Amino acid sequence: MIDKKAIVAKYGRNEVDTGSPEVQVALLTERITHLTDHLRQHPKDFHSRRGLLKMVGHRKGLLNYIRQGDVVKYRELIGELGLRK
Repeated sequence: MIDKKAIVAKYGRNEVDTGSPEVQVALLTERITHLTDHLRQHPKDFHSRRGLLKMVGHRKGLLNYIRQGDVVKYRELIGELGLRK
């Protein structure tokens, strides 16, 4: 399962910051990773696949928002999360 407190502590501005886009992207990335593993085991689970695609789109929008505000922060975040852009 996802350790939200550890992710918030690493990417948040303080220990209770769950709303910043950096934290949201990190949490979505973790959920996407777990759901991808699930779909490898259950390839016909189309309802979960739709949820995965919605999460990927939401993460993409948040990453675009971060990139427009601060390119350096954006590059650091995708580097730490291991995302290709």
